[in-house]
Amino acid sequence: MNENEKPLTDERWQAIVSNDTAYNDRFIYAIKTTGIFCKPSCKSRIPKRENVRIYANAKQAQYAGFRPCKRCKPTGERLPDQEWAAIAAQYIDNHYTGPLPLQTIAEACHGSPYHLQRTFKRIMGVSPSGYVQKTRVAKAEQLLASTTQSVAAIAAAVGMPNVAYFITLFKKTTGYTPVEYRLRGSLNEMGEVMENGTGE
Repeated sequence: MNENEKPLTDERWQAIVSNDTAYNDRFIYAIKTTGIFCKPSCKSRIPKRENVRIYANAKQAQYAGFRPCKRCKPTGERLPDQEWAAIAAQYIDNHYTGPLPLQTIAEACHGSPYHLQRTFKRIMGVSPSGYVQKTRVAKAEQLLASTTQSVAAIAAAVGMPNVAYFITLFKKTTGYTPVEYRLRGSLNEMGEVMENGTGE
């Protein structure tokens, strides 16, 4: 427990669950998984209790490395768009193996889906769903190159259980089917081995 952290009592937890404005000047709660801190009255989705950290005020939460929520503005200031987009990207990086609709990402990052869509695209140059797809394809490339798992197993591992859709997206993104990509990697390796062998 951080030196400034307070215990999460049942009373405090109840204040968070019920969005009780009476507790706004009594404590701040931070969420370990997203790195965001909120007022007890914040209308964002209720986090898991084990991920909640309690601080006396916003300053202590910031000192512990948490950033203010974009929705309830616990410091009275808005979180810069750049930081908010980075939080959303990090959330996607950590959760790409499961379903990731825009609503889920927005709720986890304490904002509206519409606002996240616009802000994320402006800052990252791609929509949140586009970023999810890029992340999944990049992870699939790593697995194809470093394991002998089947295409179906890799598709499931990167959060795309529909194999036909996975193959279509992979080819659209890389120019190769997963099997072609893996074969290409093997041929490149063989070429390197042969080059090294003849160079001796």
